[in-house]
Amino acid sequence: MKVLVMMSGGVDSSVAAALLRDEGHEIVGVTLKLWGGESDSGCCSVSDVDDARRVADKLGIDHHVFDFGDAFTTHVVGPYVEDHAAGRTPNPCIECNRHLKFAAVDERAQALGFDAVATGHHARIVEHADGTRRIARGADGAKDQSYVLHMLGQEQLSRTLLPLGHLTKVEVRSIAADLGLRTAAKPDSQDVCFITKSSGRGSFLHRRLELTPGRVVDAAGAEVGAVNAVQLVTIGQRKGLGLAGGGTPRYVVDVDVAAATVTVGPSRDLLVGEQRVRDLSWTSGRIAGPVLVQCSAHGGAHPATIEAEAEAAVAGDGGGAVVRWAVPQRRIAAGQSLVAYDGDEVVGGATAV
Repeated sequence: MKVLVMMSGGVDSSVAAALLRDEGHEIVGVTLKLWGGESDSGCCSVSDVDDARRVADKLGIDHHVFDFGDAFTTHVVGPYVEDHAAGRTPNPCIECNRHLKFAAVDERAQALGFDAVATGHHARIVEHADGTRRIARGADGAKDQSYVLHMLGQEQLSRTLLPLGHLTKVEVRSIAADLGLRTAAKPDSQDVCFITKSSGRGSFLHRRLELTPGRVVDAAGAEVGAVNAVQLVTIGQRKGLGLAGGGTPRYVVDVDVAAATVTVGPSRDLLVGEQRVRDLSWTSGRIAGPVLVQCSAHGGAHPATIEAEAEAAVAGDGGGAVVRWAVPQRRIAAGQSLVAYDGDEVVGGATAV
């Protein structure tokens, strides 16, 4: 099989390429040039391209660079800024997977005659008796990345390989060390690639939109604090609100960018019985009964049902639905992903509104 392996310059994609090579596949490595600006997160940098190229050379495979910078700006950076301007909390890594790594790359790979695309994500692809496929949790629970791959449909899953799904991170690093790969001990990248640790999210957004100071009020409307930029505040936030110390901890329960107002309350005010979502998609058919819903990359999954919401569809809110929790859960910030599981398998996903 002819496989295009996305090599980020990290240890996971390095080992993914090595394993597929050893299985006898015809392997070509590709590194994506996505962000042309400043980066210090261990991703999207010149050194990462160099690491990927050197690993490919060590493995005896060809290596190329695809420049998807314009598409990255259109589908990831632009919406990231727009979401903050509207008071939403985006997840740019998921949008990068959706539009770039598993859409643009897949399209390019098919045009170039590749049979499949592979990555170093810690997740598995499970094929059922009827031929349908689902993403499933990887063997290493602490590194599981099934949540960020929830958007993959049947066509994409049929052309995707995830060779690390059965391995722990310790095992991956051990394989890399045995092969003498320069990435064996390289730290994982943890942050958004276009947000630097040195200047941060606030500085990045300040250069691209007008940040508005906001007042912080309690449920009765009394002013209790202030924030420098209401666009940087998210649901559930506790720090950076200018609140007086002592007493019951208070959290952000609502953000109104238009009114430049943040409302806070005790943790119980965050609990909701249901969560509206948009852009709902199912991996291999709608699940009518209970599912487990996870709301962050490494958070817990909680029992719920997901029901279509007629009002959302009428309002033009594509894929509008309601997640109804079996037990009330914390409200999810608009823009964040909710991913539905059946056991360890992803069955669908949506975005909070």
